[in-house]
Amino acid sequence: MAKKGNRVQVIMECTEHKTSGLPGTSRYISTKNKKNTPERLELKKFNPIMKKVTVHKEIK
Repeated sequence: MAKKGNRVQVIMECTEHKTSGLPGTSRYISTKNKKNTPERLELKKFNPIMKKVTVHKEIK
């Protein structure tokens, strides 16, 4: 059986990439505890298309 808990998988997408007009998307998969952080997650991650560190926000 699967574990039951508060930890869920979230998909994070680059916010700066959408406005740049470059083709493709930069996405990461991470996990978070729903109980401790109910708001959307925001982390700085490397965007390989833009070749720099950008802010990635949780989508979905």
